[in-house]
Amino acid sequence: MTVPTALADGIPTRYEVAGSGPPLLMFSPGGFDSTLESWRTVGVYRRLALLEQLATRYTCITFDRRESGRSGGRVERLSWSHYVAQAIGLLDHLGIERAHLMGGCVGCSTAAAMAVAHPDRVRSMVLFSPAGGVKYRMRQHERFARHLSYVQAQGVDGVVALVRATDAGFSADPRVGPWNSVIRADQSFADAYAKQDVDRYALVVGGTARLMFDRDTVPGAEPEDLLLLDVPALIVPGQDESHAPSAARYLQECLPRVEYWDVPVAGQTRETAPARVLEFLDEQ
Repeated sequence: MTVPTALADGIPTRYEVAGSGPPLLMFSPGGFDSTLESWRTVGVYRRLALLEQLATRYTCITFDRRESGRSGGRVERLSWSHYVAQAIGLLDHLGIERAHLMGGCVGCSTAAAMAVAHPDRVRSMVLFSPAGGVKYRMRQHERFARHLSYVQAQGVDGVVALVRATDAGFSADPRVGPWNSVIRADQSFADAYAKQDVDRYALVVGGTARLMFDRDTVPGAEPEDLLLLDVPALIVPGQDESHAPSAARYLQECLPRVEYWDVPVAGQTRETAPARVLEFLDEQ
């Protein structure tokens, strides 16, 4: 099956539409390797078969986040607003005025940031296993530091050579950097990437880490903006170092119109979890 591509915020964006019913835009889990396949292949989402069950009643729109999978990218200081712009561009391409949102893992940050920036485009949001917590922040900063250390030793052209020698993404091997998938897919991008000034590149990468992972809770939207947000939300907690229960509780504290499914991960089953999400979405 051919998977379509849209131009969203100037970024070629690979996406897939499944099911029928009200639109549900789904922000993939997987950190800097957030692809549409992640809903079927990554951890808890694969175990729960969330996408398959949600598609029985909703039009589920999944996509490769920019710099992930087969979507494109640009070398710039990345921010949550860049990911929001890509999502809005995809909705515009599909002619969808308002949609429910669902984030998994790091996708929760973009979903919440989009609801804050464009509440008129959002019907409700499901935040499933939000990424966050002090160890999560520390791990992200360590990842960027390891990449910059490799750049200082081998140069940006050395990064290109490494990317072509491995299939690993940024989460698995920080040395390849956050633009690794675009380097693999786009020769002209790879050529331009290899010619960058190292010092300038280091500023872009360091600024990305500082801007995106600046707190020990859930990054993305500012707490004051969440406190004023008039969008219904369902939070489903995670329970590990990258998805700290405190991250989910932080969102519960900030969001005025919130339901919190207080069930540990072990109790989130293929029967109970999709049913709870569908119940929430149907109510909206």
